[in-house]
Amino acid sequence: MTATTPVRVLIVDDDALVRAGLAMMLRGFDGIEVVGQVADGTEVVPAVNQHRPDVVLMDIRMPQLDGLAATEHLRARRDPPEVIILTTFDTDTHIQRAMRAGASGFLLKHTPPPQIAHAIRLVASGEPMLSPEVLRRMMGYVAQSSVDPRRDRARQMLALLSSREREVAVLVGQGRTNSEIGRELLMSVATVKAYVSRILAKLDLNNRVQIALLVHDSR
Repeated sequence: MTATTPVRVLIVDDDALVRAGLAMMLRGFDGIEVVGQVADGTEVVPAVNQHRPDVVLMDIRMPQLDGLAATEHLRARRDPPEVIILTTFDTDTHIQRAMRAGASGFLLKHTPPPQIAHAIRLVASGEPMLSPEVLRRMMGYVAQSSVDPRRDRARQMLALLSSREREVAVLVGQGRTNSEIGRELLMSVATVKAYVSRILAKLDLNNRVQIALLVHDSR
């Protein structure tokens, strides 16, 4: 995506007023184009096929197929769009399911418009939108799960990485950006991106958020 190409956004929400409000709000920001709106998770895949969005803003609670299941369907596709969960529900269960489904961000609907626009641009560029609050809750959840079969699996998966790949993965787990990781490990941003791509391929993961979740599961 070039600097002059707008980020194409699909809005998924069963409330027509919410969809209209989000569309109107996002059209006020440069570099963002709302290409479609749908009302249920069952409509997401056809809409993605038609509109080819870069980012999907996804509600959770919908009448037929919820946003978390729709996210799982999308992220299983080849070359899927990024997904930001935008919802009123912020329980630990919803956050964990969203991250494991492959969402790149999790925002509440009362998030200020500039922050929503920033999150859209961020995930479109390949960076996750892990707010400090969500990251703390993920870490807290792992800290409480002293007996968790996911921990052994996560450690086994991380053991497949080289020592340098594990260093990158740990910093991704801390919510660091590519430039921050590059400064920490004395790498170029391009090299960091290459390492992240190798980690995703080697561990069969969808995105950086799932790397972060795996790192936290391993603790």
